[in-house]
Amino acid sequence: MKSFERLVLSYLKDITDPLLDPRQFAYRANRSVDDAVNMALHFILQHLDSPGSYARILFLDHGLPDRQTAVGMHVSDLQHISTGSPQGCVLSPLLFSLYTNGCTSGHQSVKLLKFADDTTLIGLIFDGDKSAYKGEMDRLVSWCSMNNLELKSLKTMEMTSGRTQPPSPVILCDSPVTSVESFRFLGTTITKDLKWEQNIRSLTKKAQQRMYFLWQLKKFLLPVKMSVNFYTAIIESILHHSLVCCSYSQGQSQTAACHPLS
Repeated sequence: MKSFERLVLSYLKDITDPLLDPRQFAYRANRSVDDAVNMALHFILQHLDSPGSYARILFLDHGLPDRQTAVGMHVSDLQHISTGSPQGCVLSPLLFSLYTNGCTSGHQSVKLLKFADDTTLIGLIFDGDKSAYKGEMDRLVSWCSMNNLELKSLKTMEMTSGRTQPPSPVILCDSPVTSVESFRFLGTTITKDLKWEQNIRSLTKKAQQRMYFLWQLKKFLLPVKMSVNFYTAIIESILHHSLVCCSYSQGQSQTAACHPLS
């Protein structure tokens, strides 16, 4: 069955790939979380170059509720699971991308980026006019309701970037959205001032914790080649995460923190 699904997948990809939303970054060749983060930062930083501008970023996710699992001829009872995209089939990622393909922004000043079920709505606001941002947010809520996608309003966060007074919280599905100073966006910590110190500290701490295992392996006289492979796969991969998104704006203290790891 899996082999047949792969044949169907190859056929469908040739047909559907040109039709897919270019701002869906999951399940597609030559795209990654770094591309999604990089595009989001590009939109925000480019907009903030204009005087009197600021950005509101809404981080949310949605999912299909009331799913069933089938193993052979046995089908489970309906379960209320609205986290994550459907899995268990080779075609599932593509089918979910097609299902959510119509979830897009209709206004030039509002950008909607998707990575599987993680959706980010970026309102590029000028002169305090947030009508387009709120309009697209209402449109997104309506689209999810019509397409049986459940928005998790309690897990939704909003962050404001730019020189502006803290705005009043937005209301999503009758619940106020929590305003945050920073958010872990697809593995990269983004702060409202768009600085990298917090993300660098997080990555450095995680890498230092994993260095412990490398030191333990050294005690057992692990061959050098295997130690290098361990470092490359387990530690270096952390330090390189979101590297293409980072500027060279980190201070000497953050640079020095990485020295013991090299």
